[in-house]
Amino acid sequence: MTKRISFLCLAILACTGLISPPVALAMGLGFALAFGNPFESVSHRASKMLLQWSVVGLGFGMNLPAVWSAGKTGFGFTLVSIWGTLLLGLLFGRLLRVESQTSTLVSVGTSVCGGSAIAAVGAVLEADASAMSVSLITVFVLNAVALFIFPPLGHLLGMDQAHFGLWSAIAIHDTSSVVGAAAKYGEQALDIATTVKLVRALWIVPIALGIAIISRRGKKGVKIPWFIPAFLAAAAIHTLLPSGEAAFDVIKQAAKLGLTLTLFLIGAGLSRDALKKVGFRPLVQGVLLWIVISVSGLLAVELLL
Repeated sequence: MTKRISFLCLAILACTGLISPPVALAMGLGFALAFGNPFESVSHRASKMLLQWSVVGLGFGMNLPAVWSAGKTGFGFTLVSIWGTLLLGLLFGRLLRVESQTSTLVSVGTSVCGGSAIAAVGAVLEADASAMSVSLITVFVLNAVALFIFPPLGHLLGMDQAHFGLWSAIAIHDTSSVVGAAAKYGEQALDIATTVKLVRALWIVPIALGIAIISRRGKKGVKIPWFIPAFLAAAAIHTLLPSGEAAFDVIKQAAKLGLTLTLFLIGAGLSRDALKKVGFRPLVQGVLLWIVISVSGLLAVELLL
């Protein structure tokens, strides 16, 4: 009984907004490894449902014309960098013999926008708890490192704010870490980094659709996950009804809280046996891919600006 009450208290804490998504994931993981998950079947079903609805809610934070207008000049570069990183990540995963779902999620999280991309594609693949947890842990660890090392590296390399803003948006996975690193560098860097990262975030939709089609290859029909068109519909509603900005902000914040609770439940679904089975290879895959995209992104930024 005590274990169940403690689990529920932590789940409630994840809904309060007092902790970040990575902390929620770590809490769930720590609890599961120490005590086990007292609501294993319920939390699995709940995490799947919350994940899908949270992705839809995040769509209310997208203003499509504004994002497109801000990022259309770098469309070609964004296209090449996202798909190139994704394909390279899958190659690294195969060479390292990383489990298929985990490899895909690590690659998607690195190429697009970290946890949000993993959440969307994980829902498409109906990924198991171990694949979700390990890929999220990998991306969050690299995000934490990037938040501290990128600003000093930018100064060491003599980068101005425009260069650093673009580079951080390319090489850092999660939007929150991009914003944090760019904010330390300066106001112009923050503006550029935020805009470019929002443009990259929109690629969640075509990538999730593409993976849905590929995963159904050879099967009868292609089932498009309902939450992908719902995500686009939410973004369209936000775009067409600017007077509802206040309401959309509430929905977006609720979606972020839902995603935080989801990560707690996903972390709680990872067992010791599953963690041992996965091993260290996904982290190696993530680190190698991160190094490649950071270096190539730096070279590309120098050529573009």
